[in-house]
Amino acid sequence: MNRLRKTAWAPPRVVPWLLPVVLLLVEVQGVAVEQWFIETVAGSGSSELGVNEGPSMVVFISQPFGVELGPDGRLYVTEVGHHRVWAISLDKKWARVVAGSGQRGYAGDGGLATHASLNEPYEVRFDRRGTMYFVEMQNHLIRAVDPSGIIRTVAGTGEPGYGGDGGPAREARFRQPHSIALDSSERWLFVADIGNHRIRRVDLATGLIDSIAGDGSRLLPQDGQPAVGRPVLGPRALFTTSGSLWVALREGHSVWRLDLARGTWQHLAGNGQAGFQAQTAPLRDAAFHGPKGIALDAAGNIYIADTENHAVRMIDMAKRTISTIAGQGPQQGGFGGDGGPALQARLNRPHGICVGPDGSVYVGDTLNHRVRRIYRKQR
Repeated sequence: MNRLRKTAWAPPRVVPWLLPVVLLLVEVQGVAVEQWFIETVAGSGSSELGVNEGPSMVVFISQPFGVELGPDGRLYVTEVGHHRVWAISLDKKWARVVAGSGQRGYAGDGGLATHASLNEPYEVRFDRRGTMYFVEMQNHLIRAVDPSGIIRTVAGTGEPGYGGDGGPAREARFRQPHSIALDSSERWLFVADIGNHRIRRVDLATGLIDSIAGDGSRLLPQDGQPAVGRPVLGPRALFTTSGSLWVALREGHSVWRLDLARGTWQHLAGNGQAGFQAQTAPLRDAAFHGPKGIALDAAGNIYIADTENHAVRMIDMAKRTISTIAGQGPQQGGFGGDGGPALQARLNRPHGICVGPDGSVYVGDTLNHRVRRIYRKQR
């Protein structure tokens, strides 16, 4: 027993193939090891246009992007391939379409959302009253569905371009907006206007819009620099917490925090160059490749859909390090691994990401046409 204990806790001059042995020895001593696992919660893997309702593992969800848990506890998923938004009941394992007719277009305002034509819904958010907001990238606008199921346009004319700051958001022009986020007061709706290399802000009380970051140029922001009227490169994904807007830059391959009170940037993670390291690394030395989703958990840890690396990454804010929690990296895109350790699974260009109250991480596994759950358990 003494020999076993000495072997298990020897200083880490351990070659990689010995790691499973070390873990086994730890388990023999009764010490639980927590690990990330993965499973599919929605989507059959088909990209065809199918029914509007059915068992969540049977329905076709073509290119799921945004994922978000609504105030009713259901998981909402934007389907880019067939221009719809789904609601997934995780306990009943049932899915149904709540917006979009399946036809590409821009029509239906003032009527039922399920009869409306959408054009590539990318991301979805909710307020506490149950109003659902989503961004349509190819319609260059943001729409909302009220709790009664009626759809309307909140911002954008439907024509690509840039303009409208200082005026009504409904008359503003965007260019391929990708992400949205509501602040805790639910007054401000932030928009990642990626084609214009800006972040815009809609005042939901007055209906007016302005830009809070970016000047249209394709340059990385500078740490500590004011955001208004200064560059930001490819703001792709947004998430808000009190006083902060967390931003993943697609072309900038990095993660930033925008202090909303001061209007200044803080460089958090990523060296700005496309790349990948599977193991834990210091935050600013880490490499991403086209991150397209960002979310925080209750402890303040940050989860990133590292799309072109076919991986999900986690920034541990207490340790100030970053690690991969799911996926095998840029050469291992594909599908596999359900029911097993998430680091041995294969993903295929994941996009949207969210975190549930139990700490489960949900991700749109886009080219696998599935939504997957990454969760911790002891082994």
